[in-house]
Order: sequence, then C-alpha cells, then structure tokens
Amino acid sequence: MINNMNNKARLFSLAIATLLLSAGLHSCALFKAKKSKKKAAASISATAVKPKADSLKNTLKPYKEVITAKAVTQNGLMTVHKLAEKYFFEIPKKLLKKEILVVTRLSGSTPGAGNFGGEEVGRRMIYWEQGPDNKLFLRVAALVSVADSTDMISKAVSNSNINPITAAFPIRALGKDSASLVIDVTDFLLSENLLMAFDPESKKSYGLAAQATDRSYIASVKTFPINTEIKTMRTYNSIAGPLPATSEAGAVTLEMNSSFILLPENPMRKRYYDPRVGYFASGYYKFSDDQQAVKTEGFVHRWRLEVKDEDQEKFRRGELVEPKKQIVYYIDPATPKKWRPFLIAGINDWQKAFEQAGFKNAIVGKEWPENDSTMSLDDARFSVIRYFASPKANAYGPNVADPRTGEILESHIGWYHNVMTLVHNWYMVQCAAVDPRARKNKFDDELMGQLIRFVSSHEVGHTLGLRHNMGASSTVPVEKLRDKAWVEAHGHTPSIMDYARFNYVAQPEDGITEKGLFPRINDYDKWAIQWGYRPILDTRDAEAERKILNVITKDSLANNKRLWFGGEGKDYDPRSQSEDLGDDAIKASLYGIKNLKRIVPNLINWTREDGESYTQLKTMYKEVVGQLDRYAFHVMKNMGGVMTTEKTYDQAGAVYQPVSLAKQKEAIKFFNEQIFKTPTWLLDKQILNKIDPGYSFNEVQKLQQGIVGAVTSQSRLYRMIVNQRDYGKGAYSPAEWLNDLKKGIFTELPTGASADEYRRALQKMYVGSIITMYNKRFALQGSTDNILASVTPTDVLLYSNVKALAFAHLKDLRKEIGAGIGRTADRDTKIHLEYLKQMLDKIVNESPIPGLNY
Repeated sequence: MINNMNNKARLFSLAIATLLLSAGLHSCALFKAKKSKKKAAASISATAVKPKADSLKNTLKPYKEVITAKAVTQNGLMTVHKLAEKYFFEIPKKLLKKEILVVTRLSGSTPGAGNFGGEEVGRRMIYWEQGPDNKLFLRVAALVSVADSTDMISKAVSNSNINPITAAFPIRALGKDSASLVIDVTDFLLSENLLMAFDPESKKSYGLAAQATDRSYIASVKTFPINTEIKTMRTYNSIAGPLPATSEAGAVTLEMNSSFILLPENPMRKRYYDPRVGYFASGYYKFSDDQQAVKTEGFVHRWRLEVKDEDQEKFRRGELVEPKKQIVYYIDPATPKKWRPFLIAGINDWQKAFEQAGFKNAIVGKEWPENDSTMSLDDARFSVIRYFASPKANAYGPNVADPRTGEILESHIGWYHNVMTLVHNWYMVQCAAVDPRARKNKFDDELMGQLIRFVSSHEVGHTLGLRHNMGASSTVPVEKLRDKAWVEAHGHTPSIMDYARFNYVAQPEDGITEKGLFPRINDYDKWAIQWGYRPILDTRDAEAERKILNVITKDSLANNKRLWFGGEGKDYDPRSQSEDLGDDAIKASLYGIKNLKRIVPNLINWTREDGESYTQLKTMYKEVVGQLDRYAFHVMKNMGGVMTTEKTYDQAGAVYQPVSLAKQKEAIKFFNEQIFKTPTWLLDKQILNKIDPGYSFNEVQKLQQGIVGAVTSQSRLYRMIVNQRDYGKGAYSPAEWLNDLKKGIFTELPTGASADEYRRALQKMYVGSIITMYNKRFALQGSTDNILASVTPTDVLLYSNVKALAFAHLKDLRKEIGAGIGRTADRDTKIHLEYLKQMLDKIVNESPIPGLNY
C-alpha cells in the first residue's frame, strides 16, 4: 500500500514464525506422495469410503430432473448452474483431491465503514472429497507440517494431521457418464462459514454482530478455467465497534468476493526465505528422522519464470532470454484513457530489473481488449490493475501465491481514483519549494501522469513478491541528495519499495530536476528481483539453491551497502522509517524544514481558486504541519534507538547496536530548537484567520503535544536505562537526557523571562507527561508501551527505575520552578509557574512508595 504505515496494513507482515502459526491466513498445502523421494503431505491423508458408482447412480435423481432445461449454465473449474435462486456446482471427479486456494476479500462496503476495499479476510487451502452416504465433503488443508515419505516420522505427521471437514453436501445427481457430482451450494455460499465470511474474532474487531439473512444475498457466481468467483452481499447488525457508519444505520453491508483458484498440478520449486532480502513468504514445519529439533521452512512468493529448454545454453552464456511464460498485467477498461499509458509505463519499468535476472520481455503492461468477449476481469488467468471510482486515497498491490511453494498465481492491484489527491499533496508539500509545477491545485497531466507511474511501479513491486524496504533511503548520504549530478544519476533512494516519496532535502539553489526528485526502480529492486527470480540451473533442489544464494547474498551486501534490506519499519531502528530520507534524519529534517518555511508564505496564492472556499488552503496547511511532524518523529527514533542488521554466522559484526550518545544529544537539540521553541513561521495570521476559529489548540500545539508525549514515554526511558546497563558510559544517561530536555522546554526559568501562551501550554504538557510517566502502571504482560511481550524479574526492577527517575526529575523541576517564580515579573508567567508548582507539591510531598505500582 502507498498510504502511511498507520493505516491498516493489508500486506502480509513477514515474521516467519507468525506466518507459520497463522494457519488461518496461510494454510499450507502439502505435497502428495507420488514417489518415494517426493514429500509426504499430511494435507490429503484421510481417505473417505467411496460408494460404488452403480449403487450411487441408482439412489440419485436423473441429471435432467435436477439440472433442468431452465438452468443457466457456466462451464469452468467447477461448472455452475443457476435455477431460479438456487446455485448448483457440478464437480468433475478429476477435480477431487486437487488442491484449491480460497481467497476471500472485502470488495466494497457501506460508505464510511472504515475498511479498505481489497482487504483480505481469509486464505485457506481446500479440496473436494467423495464421502459415504451419498455426500461430497469439503476439507480444509489447514496443516503446516511435512515430512519426507521415506522417513518413519512421516507416519506420525500423517496421523497427527487429519484435515477437518468444513462442509458436507448431499450429492443430488451424477453428471454425464457419471464423471461429475452435482451438489446444491446455495445455503453454503451465503452461510457464515470460515471460507467465505468473517471468523468470530474478526467480526468482533469490526464491531459486527450476527449476519442479517433477510438483507444478505448472493450477488454473482462466475466460473473460469482455473477459478470460480463468488460475490456475496452480507449485512451485519452492529455492536459497539470501530466502524463509524454503524452509529446511524445500526448495520454494515459488505461486498465480499471469494476466489476458488486451482493450484498447479506441477508445483514450482521453492526458493527459501532469507530475512536479508525483502520478500513476502509462506512456510511450514519440516520433520525428519535425523532432526533433533523441528525445522521451520519458509519460502518466498514469486512468479514462475523459467528458461525455455532450447535457450538454456544461451542463458548459461549470460545472454538474455525470454521466459516460457511472460508476466502480463492488464489495465482495467474503467481507467480514464489519459492515465493508462502511465500505469503501463509503471509496469514496464520493471523490465530492467528482470534483465538483471537474465530475462528479456519478462513483464509487460497491456490495455484490456475490450472487444474480446472470451476474456473477463474476474478470470484468475489475467492480472489486472482494477480502477475504482472511490474517494479513498490509496492503492494496494496484493499477490495470490501457492501456499505449497510460494508461486504467485495472479494479482489484482486495487487503484482508487482519489490516489491522485494523495500524490498531489505529497508532491506539493515536499517539492513545491524547488519545482514550480507543484505550485497549484491541479497539476498538469504530464506531472500527474509521472506521479501515477511511480505509484504504479511501487504497487507492481508488491505483486512481484517484494515487501517495503523502509531502510533503503538510509544508505544515501544526505549531502548527496543536494548533489545534482549524483542524485539525478543514482536517485534519492535505492528502492522504489521504500516510502521515500520525494526528495524534500533538495534546495532551490541546487537546480535538481524531476530525475533527482522522484523515486525509481533502482539498485536494491534490481538485485532483489535477481535474487528471487534468476534460475540457478543444474542444482538438485531448493536446498542446494539456498547454499548458493547465501554466498551471493553475503558477498553482495559486503560490497554494496545500497542493497541493504531495512525491513518495514523496525521498531527501534532509526534507519528503517516511513517517509524519511538519507543517512542522518536530523540533517535531512533541517533541510526539509527550510523548504517548508519557503512554502508557507505562498500557500494562499498556490491554493487560490476564485469562487471556492479556503478548504484547500486548510488541507495544505495541515499537510505542512504533518510534514513537520514526520520530520520530528524521524528524529525521535534516534532516542533510545537500536539498529538491527540481519546477519548469518558467516558475516562479521553485531546484529544489534545502540544509537550513539552524540546522535541522541543532537536529537534533543533538534526538538528544543525546532519543535519546543515555538515554530512561529507556522503561525501566519493571514492563513490562520481563514482556516482556524481559535477555539482550542491549533495545529502547532497539537504537534507539540504529540512530540512531548512521545519523547517522554515510559518505554523510551526504559530502553535508555537498558542501553546504559548494557553499554555504560557510551549510552545516554536517562537523567541527563531528561535534564537536557527540561532545559529546552523551561528556558525562561534561569532568566525570569516571560513565557507566552505557546510556551506555557508546552510546559504544562511536559509536566503532565512526566507525572504520567511516574504514575503509570507497568503492565507485566502485553505492555501497552510496546516494551516487551513478556518480561523478566530483571525487567521489572529496571522498569521501577523509570518511576524513580521520573520522581527525582519532578523534585528537581519543582525546586527550579519555585526559584523561577521569584525571578519573573510577568504576571501571566508567574500564575502559570505557581500552578505548576502546586501540581508538583502534591506529587513530591506524598511518600513516593505508594505510587510505585510495579
């Protein structure tokens, strides 16, 4: 997705352990044993008792009496018959025991309901199985364990993993030549089953009660050669929950689409997951007789790109070859024509990455052939950028992968019309200071087209298997972002999968053009595609490939830091952040602020449109404040920060390393000078008197409040205590850190200077935040401060030091405020300080022991 990380993350967050244990979303199909050397799959191990065909035929109605001449029939993976309001599936017997992936997504909702179209609700592997008593079973292959069939433990795996029967259907008739089975699926398609609807926990999180059957219905069923698509409208009564639309209607109507996709008969070879390269992945547990511990086996998601037999020698010689099957993305015919070439260009831009992997013409974007009645947008054989007429400002790029091997089978990118608003606002607030084209409400088509192209490339990258690489931009020296020749040649981030947006560091005098302002498919992306897609010929299996890839990865990372995968926003690593730039967040942010100061005085003129209200001015002013807020939080991550670099045993150096003392002191200086010292450049009266009635905190005060709360959080102080414990004098002393912060927020105390309303409000925020730090209870399990999922007795003792430090700081602050009262001659400042002292008297004069809730 291209929206902020705070939005619901639809893409599968990859911690392999989570992937493996979340069988509901990543149900792993397992290989069937055909020969002794194949994998013995526990997923299709149970054998039902099959009645003889003749006896079954004698007990059922004739086909013509069940599927009459009035039936509307579609042929495909499962033949679909519709009779009045009834739906029948005709299941070919050759389809029995074949693995089918069922993916259910939200495709539409009540306006304002808060969910995202395209969000995945569930993903499970199923298969049909003929059972006794004239029944057809639908089993869920929800297991995550495999063993080689030659190992004795394979019997234990099989015995321990019987796949559940999720539904049983009476067989209504036999098809022609008794080669198929007819069942009535009407009630099942609309029921609240786990394949096609919410599970109980998800319903609870959305604030949904029971499904209202009188307001729910089957919207359509379509079938194609390798997939059957079922669209249902489901109305849920609502309970207290997060969906704002429920408060008025008392219900939420959701459109849900379930895709039944046949998995390949010949599974693709897996490529094992490596945390040093950013791919989505699936996985399972692997058992063998030789183990002393169960092995976790993860493998990446990627399309099947294979060298043609006749081209293998060319490929070995290093010549580019065409793959057996090209990756093709079509453009939804609902897309406005003027934007189609830019979407296609965003797809085709990936070709240079596949050339590094050894393929030419590996990927292409095409217009949808609107006059071809044999093609459907719902057919899983075609991947499409779907265009939605929606006010939502977003886009998303999912991939549907074979859970047995990671092979990507298809992808439907979701593209919302209003994504143009998002990129417009980003570009204006980040680049209007250096690019005159960004200084208006409606961009020229060429500029908007190039912005669309960049988003298209990013989303296509997800559908190729690539995760966000939020750390890519941190490998670029900040000063290089101002070097016209360098940045136009190399780009401001090595990865289009970064949330680097645009080059906000560039200054007007640098003369940098679009080539140095826009992200592009770059070094990391090409290398990642090479790592995931280049066939390693003449290798025996995936394990042999893994060993070769480990050497390649280790050497590549040692020789080129631009290939580093920085994850999707590592918790405490300041290098891995959304929407930041460069190797120094403080320096980059200071450059960004310079540009914001150039933008604010021009906002009225740049957003002006006669006859319109000041809505756009208000929007862009908030965007400017929001950009400053981002800069502050980029710097914030240095405070108590820990850098994490994934490594294997054969790589030198530490995996974890704290942020240096000097850098953390720089961060406090930044806050004191750029945030806590009132940013008066944002308080433009000519803007504020048009957008802010002044009834309460304005945008600047809200920003300060958020930063004060974040910089003085319990969890941050706790991490700094831990860093001091582990690294001694090289770490920032928590007491020193609080004192440095206090000096910037209470600069008036030593001199008796007056404090204006902004400063007084800021000081109240700070005192309140430290009191909260002192009073807040430490949760031993599932800490709300996101410190640790579980804690040790040592952690409890360390965390008690947070409260002790907070108490000591409050005592010192009370003393200094008391002295400051006598120094100031300003009445408002004196009243303010007396109020703060009264607050602190109450805390300090009480015995501290009762407050230590740990």
